[in-house]
Amino acid sequence: MADWHKILVAVDDSSLSERVLNYVGEVVGGIDRAEICLLHVYPEPPPYYFTEKHTLQEYREEKESAARLVFGRASEVLAAHAIAGSRIITSCLMATGKTFSKTILQVQKEGGFGTVVLGKRGISKAEEFLFGSVSNAVLRESHDFTVWVVG
Repeated sequence: MADWHKILVAVDDSSLSERVLNYVGEVVGGIDRAEICLLHVYPEPPPYYFTEKHTLQEYREEKESAARLVFGRASEVLAAHAIAGSRIITSCLMATGKTFSKTILQVQKEGGFGTVVLGKRGISKAEEFLFGSVSNAVLRESHDFTVWVVG
């Protein structure tokens, strides 16, 4: 079983992410062994992106620049809970050919994270049926690690 002190936190620029980070801070702020990886996953570019003379590199740079802002704010929230920047790493990935949940699960497995933390989006039952829920998909696959879903 993976080490629960290795915590993977999925973040974006939403207020829900801030609640997730505050929750993580409250739970593990005083635990020196806790290591946190902030993960920002973004979708592949839409088809029209390339017809407008943009490149994949431009798209990645745009998304990674936005992720740096997300990571900066996330680090501030965690610092308010006495979680030092030396205990935080970041990862920004494009969900290439797979869902966000599969991307998160891949990072969890490769990094040996024992805890995955994500927010529960406020989507309707119809949207969840049509598109699926990232948190539900991760929960279904959580056989050897813990998942915290923050609402």
